[in-house]
Amino acid sequence: MRVIKRLAACLLLLFTLTGGFVLYKGYEGYKDALEVMSVEEMGERIQSQEHYTTLDELPDIYIDAVLSVEDKRFYRHWGIDPIAIGRALINDIHTMSFAEGGSTITQQLAKNQFFTQDKNLFRKVSEMFMAFDIEKAYDKDTILELYLNSIYFGNGYYCVWDASYGYFGKPPADMTDDEATLLAGVPNAPSLYNPIVNPELARERQQQVIRKMQKAGFLDAD
Repeated sequence: MRVIKRLAACLLLLFTLTGGFVLYKGYEGYKDALEVMSVEEMGERIQSQEHYTTLDELPDIYIDAVLSVEDKRFYRHWGIDPIAIGRALINDIHTMSFAEGGSTITQQLAKNQFFTQDKNLFRKVSEMFMAFDIEKAYDKDTILELYLNSIYFGNGYYCVWDASYGYFGKPPADMTDDEATLLAGVPNAPSLYNPIVNPELARERQQQVIRKMQKAGFLDAD
């Protein structure tokens, strides 16, 4: 029994030290990123783009589709989603991979603007610290706008206006329901779901988007 207790104490100490090290390195990465660019500078840079598009200029169904597939609790969390993180952790343990990260829209914005795309715990913690800063600096609508005006849609399109005009020949406000739900699924894997290069896969992804919208309560069965 004493051996088991000592072993348990050693394991607890190991986990505590490991967790502390990960937090320290993550915080260090977050501070380093802020020395290069502040959260306010990030926002100003995106908002200064020629084709910056506000939420008022986007179809409601497109916004609902994005929230359904990317972060359905976006307007209810403070930058990170503990439920999504817990689900992702369970799935990652099950698959023995780091494939699912449970990132919110705010975290994705932080990752895309401040960090590399490498999947590791240090960067994940840095991303969380930055997400908290972003949530303090901007309201939810602005964060969503910044995200939609800076993510990659494939085919060289890095904002929702360019993607809508490039794929459909029209500004985002004029997208049909079909086009809006199709476009919402592209950023998950831009090269794979590119409507021009892989139209069949893009349509399959669109059906996933619609199912998620139904599950989230944005669409009914009809």
